[in-house]
Amino acid sequence: MQPEDLELLVTREMPFGKHKGRIIADLPGNYLNWFAREGFPQGEIGRLLALMQEIDHNGLKDILAPLRQRSGH
Repeated sequence: MQPEDLELLVTREMPFGKHKGRIIADLPGNYLNWFAREGFPQGEIGRLLALMQEIDHNGLKDILAPLRQRSGH
């Protein structure tokens, strides 16, 4: 994980799929868990989805609140 990855979670939009256009930090847990079971995509988006799944799974979404306020999301 890169330090800037947390900020990307609250600014980067999902580029494909049924939740296309939704901010990664706002993706539902069951969608993130599906990727965890089936495999994350390659590259940055896969890394961000895996990180968000880990945060969601461990009940740590509150750590993103200050970044959301700063980014306006």
